[in-house]
This record gives sequence, structure tokens and C-alpha cells, in this order.
Amino acid sequence: MTAPTLFEHVLIAHHSVFEPDAFSPMNTRRQFIAAIAASAAASSPKVIFAADRKNVPKNSVSLSGRNGPEFGSVNAVIQKLKGGPDLPLSYLHGDYQDPEAWKAKGRAKMLELMQYAPAKCDPNAEIVSRKDCGDYIREEVRFNTTAVFRVPATVLIPKKAKLPAPAVVALHSHGGQYLWGREREVETNDAIHSTLKEMRERGYSGNAYGIELVRRGYVVISIDMFYWGERRVVLDDDPPELKERSMTLSNEEVKAYNNRCNRDEEFMAKILFCAGVTWAGIMVWDDIRTVDYLLTRSDVDPNRIACVGQSVGGIRSAYLAALDDRIKAAVVSSWMCSFPNQLAAHIRGIGFTKIIPGIYHYMDYPDIASLAMPKPLMVINGSQDRLFEPAGVHAAHEKLARCYAKSGAPERFKSIIEDAPHEFNAARQADAWAWFDRWV
Repeated sequence: MTAPTLFEHVLIAHHSVFEPDAFSPMNTRRQFIAAIAASAAASSPKVIFAADRKNVPKNSVSLSGRNGPEFGSVNAVIQKLKGGPDLPLSYLHGDYQDPEAWKAKGRAKMLELMQYAPAKCDPNAEIVSRKDCGDYIREEVRFNTTAVFRVPATVLIPKKAKLPAPAVVALHSHGGQYLWGREREVETNDAIHSTLKEMRERGYSGNAYGIELVRRGYVVISIDMFYWGERRVVLDDDPPELKERSMTLSNEEVKAYNNRCNRDEEFMAKILFCAGVTWAGIMVWDDIRTVDYLLTRSDVDPNRIACVGQSVGGIRSAYLAALDDRIKAAVVSSWMCSFPNQLAAHIRGIGFTKIIPGIYHYMDYPDIASLAMPKPLMVINGSQDRLFEPAGVHAAHEKLARCYAKSGAPERFKSIIEDAPHEFNAARQADAWAWFDRWV
């Protein structure tokens, strides 16, 4: 199970256990809430409220509440199974002098291990609605990323910018919030549910940063990631208000649904693995195909496309920049750490959406991100972020700096590690937009 991020309402310190019949057919919203409450009470999970985070020693414990190895007596065996320190596809390996040859090799291995390479298809895009929002136009769009997936997207077009304009792919976060996906980046505060607004306040300084970007002259696109928003799991016996994502849903109903999806991430990952694909593969392919769609638009400058994301959106931004040369600059917020450090003490911060089986015998997270070189890359982490092992965060930033220095473009990497929690706050957003203004 993937643990909720710090700007979720609570941090669950271990798996919440629900009885199998907790989601049996229900006819009313009251029954839906009662079933969740009963099963949650039975399991009595440890909970650390975000408001109490000040009482948790900085940099001391992971989401499990432990200080040290996650799996006790088994940890010694796990450490022997992981990749060694001299990862063969790291750019810092002595064998690599030609950056382009190294990138081709690294990308090929990454794509191979993601076990997901569907045939390209026509996006067959459709604009289903268009709204004048004053200083920008908002379009709701649908397009195919594969023959299987037709993806919902929101596109924001600046009204005063000279078209074609630069574009930004805004990659939404996890946040333990599954009912809505792209809305957190591109929807106004008055049009979102109170739980999503609270999440935005905690994680984004209250900003819909996609709207900030369109007002700066960028075309912005944001899609729903698989398992989120319009692509979430809906059960036959879910109440109508839940199926419709009604704004009348109570906070308790939204939290109950999010808890269910959080618990079932493990099951969904098992299904995908059994189907012969990885969650990371679906995620990356959809994001690359989003760039394909952007290139079909006459209002987008194909030579000036950037990407940005927070949390799982951050790793999406790192992966997209690493694999797609059409991305010219990237910002990765709240997702960068050396994987061996995570495996040793903070593995609960790594969800199934991020796992590429076998990659860690070849490359570490910073090695993957360095595949973006020499394009400009800004990486932001908070020292109070309990999803990541602190020494691993510093090691990852330092490795990226060395990679960019070796490539001859040290000025194109910007490292920010601040005294902050798991967030993409207003100050860091300002840094990111200045980065895009400089390089895009």
C-alpha cells in the first residue's frame, strides 16, 4: 500500500485493515460511511495527524514510525539482494564518455524493464467543451494514448500571449486524494471540493499552479493519471454521489473513498503485474503521448515544452524529461532520493506507481533523472519530508550535480533542499516559473 503524503489529512503509520465485506452493496451514503467507520475502528490504525507533525523529531523516522530498517531480521538479506554501489548504467561510471550513446543505453533499459510499449496510435483528439475564463481559455479534451486508454485532459490557453506559445505539462500529485486528479493543478478554488481545497492549501500554498502558468503566457495541459480522477476505480455498488463525484459529498465520504483506494493500490499493482505490465509503464507512456498530443495543436510552440510536478507528479516529471527530448526543461518537486537509502529505512515512501522492477541494479533515481541532460532540471526537496531518507536526498542531489558537471552543463542543474515538509509552496513555485522563463 502506498502511504498518503504529508498534505493528506492523516498519515497512516501502518496498513489499515478492512474486512472483505466492508464494501458490500449499500443503498445509501450513510451506510457507505458507517461501513468504513466500523472497519476502521476494528483495525485501530496508528494515526499521526498533520497538525502534530511539529512533535515528530525531524529526519528521525519514516512513515512506519520506526527509526532504522523497515523489516528487522530480514533487512540483512534484502540489502544483499539490492544493486551494488557501482551501478553500471550511471553516467558517473568510468566507461561512459559519450553522453548520447549512454542516454540511448539507459533509456532502452528503462523502457525494457517497464514492460509496457503499446503501439503508437492517432490521438483522435476531441474538444468536448470550451470556456472563456477571462484572461485564458479552458478546454476539456479527450485523446487516445493507446488503443485501450482514452485520456481526459484540461488545456488552458492564454488569451494575451502570442501564439504559438510555450507549453507546460502539469503532472498532478498522488496526495492520497483519488477522486480528483488534474483539478488540483488547473481548477479554480471555487470549483473544487473542500477536501481538495484543503489539500491544495497544505501542499501548494493554496495555488492552482496551472492557472498561474497560463497567466504567465504558457499553454498548460494536465491529464488524469491512471487510477485518479475520471480514471479512478468505480464499483457497481458505489453510491450515485460518489460515482458522479458530487460536490455534495461530505468530507467523511471523500476520506472513506480515498482510504479504500489507498488500501487497494497494492491489489491494483498486483493485477497490473499479473497482466504483464507495470504501473510506471502506463504512467510514463501516457505522459509521453500527452506531448504527442500537444504537438498536434497549432497554439503550441513544439520547440518550447516543459514539465513540472509535485510528489508522484515530481517523479513523472523526472521520467518524462529523462525519456523525451521534446521536453526542454523540467521541475521535479518532492521526489528525489537515492533508492538504497529508501530501501534501508524509508521504503514505505515508495508506492507501486514508481517501481520499475530491476532498474535499481542498473541506475539509481538520480541516474534516471540525469538521462534528461543537458536540458535544464530543477529538483526541490524538503528536509522535513518524512517520505524520504534525508541522507539519500542529499546524496541524490549531489549525484545529479556531478552528472551535470561531467556533461559540461553544471549551470543547467538547480538543487533546492529547504527546511520544509512535503510541499510545492509559493516560494518554490516562483523559483520554478523563473526557471522556465529563463530556459523555455
